[in-house]
Parts: sequence; C-alpha cells; structure tokens
Amino acid sequence: MDWIIKIPVLLFAITIHEYAHGRSALFLGDPTAKYSGRLSFNPIRHIDPLGALCLFLFNFGWAKPVPLNPGYFRRIRRDIMIVSLSGPISNLIAGLIAGFFIRYLLFPSEIYIKVLIYMLLMNVGLGIFNLIPIPPLDGSHVLENLLPYNLSNTYRNSMRYAPMILMGIIFLDYFTHAGIVYRVLGYPIFLISSLFAGKNLYMLINIG
Repeated sequence: MDWIIKIPVLLFAITIHEYAHGRSALFLGDPTAKYSGRLSFNPIRHIDPLGALCLFLFNFGWAKPVPLNPGYFRRIRRDIMIVSLSGPISNLIAGLIAGFFIRYLLFPSEIYIKVLIYMLLMNVGLGIFNLIPIPPLDGSHVLENLLPYNLSNTYRNSMRYAPMILMGIIFLDYFTHAGIVYRVLGYPIFLISSLFAGKNLYMLINIG
C-alpha cells in the first residue's frame, strides 16, 4: 500500500519542482524550458532516475535539471537565483498545504492520512535537500551567484566532483546505516514539517 501511495506523491513533488523552474525562467524571459518540452505537468519529462530513487528512499532527492539560457535574462545572476529557488519554494508551498490539511482537515481514512504525510515529508525533504549548496542541487546555483566573481569561479571549480561525492555519501549512509544524512537533514525536515502540520504530525507518525 505504501508504495502505491508513495510513487504518485513522488512524481507530483518532482513535477511541480521542475515546472516551477521552467515557469519562472519563462516569466524572466527565457523560453528554453518551454521549447524543450519541460514546461509540462507530465512527470516523465522531469524524472532523473537516480534523484527519484533517492527521493523515494530518503524523502529527498532531485529531478532532471531544466535547461536554461541565461542570455535571455536581464539581470543574469539575480534571475538564475530566482529560477533556482523557485523549485524548492514550490515544494515547500506544497508541503505547507499538506500540513494545513493534517492540522485542520484530518479524516479517519488510512489512505488519506498516508497521502498527506508523504505529501508533507517528501515535498519538504525535496525542498530542503535542494537548498544544499552542492552541485547539482539548486542551492549551488544560488551560492555561486551570490559570491563575488572571483570566488564564484573558485567555488565552481572546486565543486567539479561534488555530485559524485554527494552520491557516495548518500549510498554509503544508506547501506551502512550510519545515519549521517538523517543527522544533517532529518531535524530541519521534521522541524519544518511540524511547523506546517502541528502536533497532529507526531501523533500520526507514532500511530503509524
């Protein structure tokens, strides 16, 4: 039952994340995502298999990056940050909505409750995880464009192998049960989730 619920929620979280990137880029003048077919609510267009697996297993991950052409932007560094932040923000908004339902509109239905819990945790997890300033995550684009140009180039060069290191840490943590990822991200994810959903979240998790 959990898998049947988890997969659609996963696809929803990935889709709104990437759609938000594409929509904000189009709003700022860049139609690349639209012409590439990524301004879509079809989840197949956005799935990165490895990122989706991480999101499914750990409640945080990533999707296939939306193509951008910064040449369309009026203020390149600012607009790249806006586009980068739009994805995580869309997930946090989705988590906030799920939290509202958990807090105020609970019904005695196991499926309904599980959908809301996964909707909350997966969206908050995806949003928070993508704010980490390590490529290929959205936070890396934000930090790179916040830094002065000389430091920005240094940061970009130093992060060349960061994606492989990140994946190594995640899978090592998963198979050794070291709890590294949970110690770093578990607390902020559950803190934000509890702020959205209130005490009902702890009650439902304990019951489950």
